[in-house]
Amino acid sequence: MITPVDATTTEAWADLRTLKDALVPDLRAWFEADPRRAEDLSYDLADLRIDLSKNLITDDIVAALMRLAEQVGFASRRDAMFAGERINVTENRSVLHTALRLPRDAELTVDGQDVVTDVHEVLDRMYAFADKVRSGEWVGVTGQRIETVVNIGIGGSDLGPVMVYEALLPYKQDGLDCRFISNIDPSDCAETLADLDPTTTLFIVASKTFTTLETLTNARMARSWLLDKLAEAGAIDSTDNARRDAVGKHFVAVSTALDKVADFGIDPANAFGFWDWVGGRYSVDSAVGLPVAIAIGPDGFRDFLAGFHAVDQHFLNESPERNVPLLMGLLNIWYVNFLDAHTHAVLPYAQYLHRFPAYLQQLTMESNGKSVRWDGTPVTSHTGEVFWGEPGTNGQHAFYQLIHQGTRLIPADFIAVANPAHPVSDGDTDVHGLFLANFFAQTAALAFGKTAEEVRAEGTAEEIVPARVFEGNKPTTSIMAPELSPSVVGQLIALYEHITFVQGIVWGIDSFDQWGVELGKKLALEIAPAVFGDAEALAAQDPSTQAMVSWYLAKRD
Repeated sequence: MITPVDATTTEAWADLRTLKDALVPDLRAWFEADPRRAEDLSYDLADLRIDLSKNLITDDIVAALMRLAEQVGFASRRDAMFAGERINVTENRSVLHTALRLPRDAELTVDGQDVVTDVHEVLDRMYAFADKVRSGEWVGVTGQRIETVVNIGIGGSDLGPVMVYEALLPYKQDGLDCRFISNIDPSDCAETLADLDPTTTLFIVASKTFTTLETLTNARMARSWLLDKLAEAGAIDSTDNARRDAVGKHFVAVSTALDKVADFGIDPANAFGFWDWVGGRYSVDSAVGLPVAIAIGPDGFRDFLAGFHAVDQHFLNESPERNVPLLMGLLNIWYVNFLDAHTHAVLPYAQYLHRFPAYLQQLTMESNGKSVRWDGTPVTSHTGEVFWGEPGTNGQHAFYQLIHQGTRLIPADFIAVANPAHPVSDGDTDVHGLFLANFFAQTAALAFGKTAEEVRAEGTAEEIVPARVFEGNKPTTSIMAPELSPSVVGQLIALYEHITFVQGIVWGIDSFDQWGVELGKKLALEIAPAVFGDAEALAAQDPSTQAMVSWYLAKRD
């Protein structure tokens, strides 16, 4: 095992501490002193235009961050990931989500296996199945075409597909909708299915091992709903053969556990696999994206993958000083480890991206929420930050007050598109133009603020002046795209995947395991007998848990 470099012992880290101690942020003065600041700190990445100029950085800070990347071995670690080396050391696995979007003519062999061929075999099966559903060739047990696809998953098997589906709603086929069930709360399943017609509903059960507690519980509830509703309608009789036939026509799987898939009643021929070198939060461009492929079609999904690949190639081949994911990852290091930022806001000025902040919460916080390095030694600095956000302009009337005038430093990424799916006018006003005026105004206000002198010049009463002063120097990154196409959505996801990876390299952590997820799941299984009334299991719990379970049992009808 290669021991990670302790970033805090490098010369670059010491230089950054010195630069931080001397830093007096003044974005107004920096822009006035350097007319080229906006141009020099703006970058093109595939279809994305990214402006880093409103961040709290100087040339010296950027140079020191570049040296830090070099001194922690960024390039070799990145190259090892793309080559398929087992950089997920706690699970002894390669990390090859980037292989999911390699073109068919690419070459990558890992442990003697032709990875590209494997990936495209699954993609071809996905595309063929998607075409059958979209064309009406695939029908339910009564011969009716599918109108609703219900994806049952959790974590990466839910957050990715639902986010991308919502982002690309304008590209979905008319008359074909997707819904998503993830929460084990029975209300999620009940409400999602309440108004559906079982004869036109297709379920996708997404679980690599086909043992995920939440997913399999919801899948069984969905199966019961399907069979009960079909029987009530007289569409099937009560024989085992009829019920088995119904499940086979209304359920498919994303899984590699073909025996368990078959035991559930799904034909293994209708199971779409993926590999242990794909983590759940990195899997939306694998078979986990099957509902997206059905919704937007194979050509749309190919564009989606091409967007990922374009960013991968930039990250792999672009020089460090122009490498956008590297720069943005290092910026986050600067804010977390030197300027004491605890959270990071992602603010899409595109309603279709309303689930993007939630998607990034898993990607970033499950990846980098670690307190040991990949060799098992304790970390030597803070790791990770809390990602959060809501679409603009909604957030402006909720939490922007804290970002503008609060005492916490909150770096914020603003995301927008030049051409909306729905260019709407209210008769006199270009509504999208008005919308983007808010996008541009917020980053300017956060950067440059409003001085007491400017407030007084507006005739404000002196006693109110302090409340209306905006300090400014609040860091933001602006990301714009021509439109929210499948390719652009892929580009945005890949950008943040690689940003997350860069931070993990600097912190020396394994960004691709998630052992912190496991303990609660294990304890839930141990506590379940107590919840079902087992007195011995209840007695084995801690006093607080005993008291709460006892209260629950007393109150439950």
